[in-house]
Amino acid sequence: MKIILVLAALIALLGCENGSYEILREADFKTELDGKSIELFTLKNSKGSTIQLTNFGARIVSIWMPDKNGKFDDVNTGFATGDAYLEANGPYYGNTVGRYANRIAKGQFILDSVQYQLPINNGVNSIHGGSEGLFKQVWDVAKVSTTEVVFSYLSVDGEQGYPGNLQLYVSFSLSDDNELIIVYKASTDKATPINLSNHAFFNLGGEASGTILDHHLYVNADYYTPLDSTQIPTGELDNVEGTPYNFKSSLPLGARINDDFEQLKLGNGYDINFVLNKDEELLSHAAILYDPTSGRVMDVYTTEPGIQLYTGNFMNGSDMGKFGKPLNKREGVCLETQHYADSPNQPQFPNTILQPGENFNSKTIYRFSVAKH
Repeated sequence: MKIILVLAALIALLGCENGSYEILREADFKTELDGKSIELFTLKNSKGSTIQLTNFGARIVSIWMPDKNGKFDDVNTGFATGDAYLEANGPYYGNTVGRYANRIAKGQFILDSVQYQLPINNGVNSIHGGSEGLFKQVWDVAKVSTTEVVFSYLSVDGEQGYPGNLQLYVSFSLSDDNELIIVYKASTDKATPINLSNHAFFNLGGEASGTILDHHLYVNADYYTPLDSTQIPTGELDNVEGTPYNFKSSLPLGARINDDFEQLKLGNGYDINFVLNKDEELLSHAAILYDPTSGRVMDVYTTEPGIQLYTGNFMNGSDMGKFGKPLNKREGVCLETQHYADSPNQPQFPNTILQPGENFNSKTIYRFSVAKH
């Protein structure tokens, strides 16, 4: 395994200047889980950018985008082979999370007078759909082209404790404007909570380029959802003014990450949901991430009401990345578009219950560009 990782790292590092670079090999992802084939898929556009994805967890593997000098780097943190994803200590790199992204208190909710129990896999709570959530599943491949891949998965009634047979589709496409467009669709035969997101760890300097604390962040949000001691929302909305969560003006992620602020201490850094300033269900501008060194900019647009900021606080170097270097603390940042944590237990939050006969639709765009100045 180590030899394969080192070879993949050398291949990826060769010739990545000015539009010429070597992407991961699809052959290195061909493996199996429970008799299902795991594969790698490659999307390319006219600008020379590339996105690679795998059907294991319906996840993003690589995002090659140019910097201010035209040099391409992979700005998504991940692994070089399919087996490496199966063996990783950190399970959430680039994957689709659900059925319910984020936390549900004590793994319990009541729906139609029935109490459901989910796996407890985050302290006393359930997170990201449970210990065998969507990120651990091999998805079917519904459509493949040079610019789009669609993954599908049937989550059966009772899987990870959730009710209903839930048919899921996730589409990833790459536009000629260097946009990664993610569209989620779902339907069910029984009322069930649903909250889908992607858990990509971005580093706009390129994977293995170091910390993301010098990245600048803007978030279009006046409020956040404060947490209790187990990182479950209290149900209130607090104003970001006067707190380390005020990103209404762009600031480096490291500027206040170590402030003496109780909410920050709960997550060992940023791990918080922002209430986006928007009309419900409309696609709107949520955030801007900017790396001054590379000049890369990532704008985030979403139909979701919230965005979870997570600064890789528990990355610990135990996982080896695509370029033969350990993935260390705060070398990736997540901007997960989603509904708020624990919404099935908090009726004042936007609804996350999908009913039979309804269609779940959600869209998020990560648009990459280079700063003008």
